[in-house]
Amino acid sequence: MNPVTESEVRSACLPRPARAARPALRQAPAELPVSDILAEIGRIADLPLPQATTLPPQAYTSEEFFRWEIANLFESDWIALCHVSQLSKAGDFLNLEVFGEPLIVVRTKENDIRTLSRVCPHRAMDIMPPGFGYDGHSMATPHEGKPGCGNTRFFLCPYHFWTFELDGGLKACAEMGEAEGFRRDEWGLRRFRTEVWNGFVFVNLDGSAPHSVADQYAALAEDMAPWNPAEMELIVANEWDCSFNWKILAENFMESYHHAGAHSKTLQPMMRARDTWTEGEKPFHIRCHLPMRESVRAEIQEKESSGDGWDNFPPIPGLPEEERFSWGLVMGFPLFTFVYTADSLIWYRILPVAPDRLQLLTTILVPKTSTELPDFQARRERANRAGIDFHLEDMEVCMAVQRGLTTAGYQRGRLSHLEMPVWLIQRYLAARSRGTWPTMDRPAAASQEA
Repeated sequence: MNPVTESEVRSACLPRPARAARPALRQAPAELPVSDILAEIGRIADLPLPQATTLPPQAYTSEEFFRWEIANLFESDWIALCHVSQLSKAGDFLNLEVFGEPLIVVRTKENDIRTLSRVCPHRAMDIMPPGFGYDGHSMATPHEGKPGCGNTRFFLCPYHFWTFELDGGLKACAEMGEAEGFRRDEWGLRRFRTEVWNGFVFVNLDGSAPHSVADQYAALAEDMAPWNPAEMELIVANEWDCSFNWKILAENFMESYHHAGAHSKTLQPMMRARDTWTEGEKPFHIRCHLPMRESVRAEIQEKESSGDGWDNFPPIPGLPEEERFSWGLVMGFPLFTFVYTADSLIWYRILPVAPDRLQLLTTILVPKTSTELPDFQARRERANRAGIDFHLEDMEVCMAVQRGLTTAGYQRGRLSHLEMPVWLIQRYLAARSRGTWPTMDRPAAASQEA
């Protein structure tokens, strides 16, 4: 069988008309009230790992449950939007939609980073709609090859030419002198709660997150320190329109049991599924370790001792030996997912759109010194190609899983001990349904480290 191509995967990921989405003989799972879905998640989350099972299919297909997730997991918590290297100069901005909210992330003249609504407070116009906003109707200049990114001195609504400062304040609005009681300083673009942590820009849409990003991810700070992500550069960004539920991607991202199957020719030869392990349960993140085979370690050491490189870029200085010869997977609740490698960070921006659809950005970040190498572009292309190749393997299985969840033949499965991260995601969902976080009202699950 020939491997699936990138164009085939991208084509399959595009949204399909609702009437054509399911063959006549395929049946959607019977609808369940959100309360019933949450009750079942709570039940299985309290099972010990050796008894663990998969979620009910409605957790991946129900519109009502997806709306519960938006309100209770995403809008009320911190979502990573971009890296500061994407906004290096005053006026640099990024357009995106997050759970239906059209947003601009921008670096202001004061060097702050703000997240602003793109909805004009005059007549609700999107001031930078796709294919219209800064394309001939603004002072902004798009960044070549980076959709939705650009630089501008101010924002201009294309409907009535209301003009806004980079911080969102209303700068000018013609012919408003006869509007009684109108005060220009009361009609700026709405600002959303924004924090920058370790180089990543986070937004909290409803403003209710009880912790700062730094407090929430404090336990991650020491782990991330050797990579110094705030000083890294984002060098690769690939967009994917995915036709599956966000939890399917998160579960696949975090468990390495599938190395033996989906990645049998790419990752399994380097990092065997059976050698991977998951750290003990934590309130705000999951971390997994993917040690390299001894033969691979020896190959790396031999190449480096002779002056050759093994990775696409030079190893990050100061990494502990164990980190030099392993990958680390992290999922910061709810959606902050990335991979530590010896020469880079691989960050996935996951933005759920519907029960069976998400917008995904796959990226690679490296130290600035790596971007200054004379053969940087060739190295970048190799890293990008390798990342796409193993990502395509994941995309193929994730799409197939979403389809399988809607079939009459679907049976809820049992979990391997190597799928501990899947079980921990279930425990996170259950904890949030109780209004708390993992380990805060249940004993923490133990680490799998030998």
